[in-house]
Amino acid sequence: MVADQISQTVQSTSNLLHLMLQSSPAQAQLMKLPKNLLAKTSAIRNTELVLEQMPRIISSLDAHMDDGLQCVPHLKTVIQLLSNIESCQLKSLSKAQLSKEAPQPADHPSETG
Repeated sequence: MVADQISQTVQSTSNLLHLMLQSSPAQAQLMKLPKNLLAKTSAIRNTELVLEQMPRIISSLDAHMDDGLQCVPHLKTVIQLLSNIESCQLKSLSKAQLSKEAPQPADHPSETG
């Protein structure tokens, strides 16, 4: 419906330009205008189709954003759990490293004598 109105407007404008070209003394100025506005009709219809789809696309993106925002608290919990796991693993590795580097106590007491 919008595309039809736009197409009718383009057709009317094209007809008006043709009439003006035939009767106007300012033909040089009119020649600078697009030679064939009707050739642009398909582009106008395609633009109209895209514009018709935009509200649904925006609504869909909005819904995905809302879903994503609903997940943020869960993501924070997961991040905290992963951080705790990493911290525990680092502590374990650190303790293992220290125990390897620390001198081992002798199995037999040294004899002084």
